[in-house]
Amino acid sequence: MKNKIDVVLGLQWGDEGKGKIVDVLAGRYPIVARFQGGPNAGHSLHFDGKSFVLRSIPSGIFREDAINIVGNGVVLDPITFMGECENISKTGIRVQDRIVIAKKAHLILPTHRLLDAANEAAMGKGKIGSTLKGIGPTYTDRVSRNGLRVGDILSDDFTQRYAKLKARHAKQLQQMGYECDPDAEDGKFMEAIEFIKGFRLVDCEYFVNKSLEEKSILAEGAQGTMLDVDYGSYPFVTSSSTACAGACVGLGVPPSRIGHVYGIFKAYCTRVGSGPFPTELFDETGEKLRKIGNEFGAVTGRPRRCGWLDLVALKYAVMIDGVTDLIMMKSDCLDSFETIKVCTSYKVDGKETDQVPFDTYAEIEPVYTEFKGWNRDLTGYRKEEDMPEEFREYIRFMENYLGVPIRIISVGPDRDATIMR
Repeated sequence: MKNKIDVVLGLQWGDEGKGKIVDVLAGRYPIVARFQGGPNAGHSLHFDGKSFVLRSIPSGIFREDAINIVGNGVVLDPITFMGECENISKTGIRVQDRIVIAKKAHLILPTHRLLDAANEAAMGKGKIGSTLKGIGPTYTDRVSRNGLRVGDILSDDFTQRYAKLKARHAKQLQQMGYECDPDAEDGKFMEAIEFIKGFRLVDCEYFVNKSLEEKSILAEGAQGTMLDVDYGSYPFVTSSSTACAGACVGLGVPPSRIGHVYGIFKAYCTRVGSGPFPTELFDETGEKLRKIGNEFGAVTGRPRRCGWLDLVALKYAVMIDGVTDLIMMKSDCLDSFETIKVCTSYKVDGKETDQVPFDTYAEIEPVYTEFKGWNRDLTGYRKEEDMPEEFREYIRFMENYLGVPIRIISVGPDRDATIMR
């Protein structure tokens, strides 16, 4: 079999612009698959004067002939999923014809969201900045072997299984002293379960490997590598494997089937919630980046922390993921800066290093390399040779530092504001 799974990943702390790129690339792939995460991810798509935010649905949904897989590694909130599908259906798309769902994907219950809120409230100042979508508690139930999976909704005793897990959650919430009504969304949840039964529910590992005999697949990651539960800035991470290896586990394919690994990064850095951010800017420059880049969460609306590009962390992510092709987003957001900085090393305890330290709480001082800004509007450019020399120098420096070519440059949110190199 010659067909491969090409993987699209975020290389920073999420919000890199994966939705647009998957939408752009999806035209080349008959199948697009989500392999981890849940409705805590918001992938924004802009085309034909319209905007959409996808939470659980793969970003190939707007491509007419593409099949979209919600994979084993995804945690699915039936209520959110139903609302998302209904919104897309208003455009005339019959979502049931374009989406298949893995039976082994775990379900997010309403009480998972309550547990998420209770856990975050209990942590006080030490909170990790959860999106409160129930992601962590759902993955916790999965690991502790208490979870419910999509395939379970086909069982005659699903209602009893649901009640049993909900009772377990209610007891936990009571022990935590968190006041809530665990039964409040039962009706809406069961309505959404019936809605999901209208989709094709598959054994994902068989479906994907069989499909690879005839077709190539684009796997879409959520969040970013620096939020990986193993290799991110723990404990300020998500609860799933956001690195390339997560595609194998989340879809049921061997590593030998991975082809291109597209690593996406922004021309600067952002982060939502708590956790280390060595290049974060607390001055007017950071505020300017936030304003120009419209850096507010697609799902939560929370303002994102902003800072200069961190090449140390980016190179770390490139190594972890085995990135073959880099994609740079939001290049145009730096158009009006006289000087542009990139972090090329850290100072930790007075010693300079080009490695990400183990200690999440270490005091890190970024060491910057400065570039002259191009001071021109990039949004109208479509050919690399037409672009300002200052910008091209910026690109060359990053490629030399990272050791991987930048294949795609985005200069605006729309599909066509994309330069293929």
